[in-house]
Amino acid sequence: MPKTFVGARLRGLRKERGLSQASLAEALKISPSYLNQIEHDVRPLSVPVLLRITDVFGVDTSFFNSQDQTRLIAELREVTLEIDAPTSTEELSEVARDHPGFAQAMVALHRRYVNAADQLAQATDGRSAPHARGTVSSPHEEVRDFFYHRQNYFHEIDTAAEELTTRMRMHSTDVRAEIVHRLETVHDVSIRMRIDLGDGVLHRYDPKSRVLEVSRHLSGGQQVFKMAAELSFLECARQFDELTGGAEFTSDEARRLALQGLANYYAAAVVLPYTQFHGAAEEYGYDIERLSAFFAVSYETVAHRMSTLQRPNLRGVPLSFVRVDRAGNMSKRQSSTGFHFSASGGTCPLWNVYETFAWPGKILVQVVEMPDNRNYMWVARTVERRAARYGQPSKTFAIGLGCELRHAHRLVYARGLDLENTNATPIGAGCRVCERENCPQRAFPAIGRPLDVDEHRSTISPYHVR
Repeated sequence: MPKTFVGARLRGLRKERGLSQASLAEALKISPSYLNQIEHDVRPLSVPVLLRITDVFGVDTSFFNSQDQTRLIAELREVTLEIDAPTSTEELSEVARDHPGFAQAMVALHRRYVNAADQLAQATDGRSAPHARGTVSSPHEEVRDFFYHRQNYFHEIDTAAEELTTRMRMHSTDVRAEIVHRLETVHDVSIRMRIDLGDGVLHRYDPKSRVLEVSRHLSGGQQVFKMAAELSFLECARQFDELTGGAEFTSDEARRLALQGLANYYAAAVVLPYTQFHGAAEEYGYDIERLSAFFAVSYETVAHRMSTLQRPNLRGVPLSFVRVDRAGNMSKRQSSTGFHFSASGGTCPLWNVYETFAWPGKILVQVVEMPDNRNYMWVARTVERRAARYGQPSKTFAIGLGCELRHAHRLVYARGLDLENTNATPIGAGCRVCERENCPQRAFPAIGRPLDVDEHRSTISPYHVR
């Protein structure tokens, strides 16, 4: 193993877990002075100490690999391009590796600046903010970042849900019956199944009357999910308040939307308890359709749950999850990998997630290469939510799951692929931040790159840069 200096990351991990240098040194069976030298990059990390750290903190060995700073580096690059201060990848890598807290603060500060500029542009119709991008920060974007920067895993919520499921299954293997029983007997909630709750309403709970109404149009699995989501507010209100209280949301709408997201996270953890789901996912090779049939839940629910398998000491394949519509709108995006979803560049039309709309219900597998030369395997398929009655529009989305190619052999979808020699499709995080100069699908010039315009020359890309 080459010399690896991990001072900032180890120091941050220790403080995050509330450990002193002396207590961590004792756990690692090294002297406090040796640990102090590692934390200040005086001495490199050795293999024996690395293995002890993985045991103590429950992190993967790749946690200290500078290559796994990909997402933060990509975010920093996006910041430097937008402020017209292009910086080399080596410099950005050094900042992300040695000063991750400062790097994250830069990204957060830039995001706040952009939000403020966008809001000013909206208020003045763009007259006082000529450099604003024209997109306005919204509560759902804040919430997406809230989940995104926690790698879509909340340990306290996940373990609390699993413990509840374990206790309930001591009495019965019927999770639905146990959830109903707990709502009615422990929390004094009356459950009523209704044919019609009003236009577009799937469930409704009144905290004052303690009446929970659930639409009969939902499938059995969907009904259980809605009941489990409402149960979460009764079981985990304190944890929810702590998580959202520390997130610094800019509006009450964002905070309440985050609560809804946490409730759905809890519901998935109840219906698909971590240990059991992780074991089944490993046994079935992360076969989404097989797991969907086994647990009697939807394809999307299984795919989303697979992106949360990041429990210390029992990690699954690190997966990114995305849901998009035909127009390219990304309504969900979660990542436990280094894959970077651009905040300003849109997405890439060469990505197989968009191709799925031409092949409804068919699973498409694609190996892609990002501009930083990192390869990923993406699995994508459309899902449809049918209308409950005539005249009501249905919904069609594309669901994508991706992992770094080094993990792909663990997924059933890699069967038949030569992962060492496969031809990867070059894609990017979005045209505005993509470095690829000769992409035939480029829609916008890259930020921070001057155009090389020659009216007497044509190129494969409509925007040739210097």
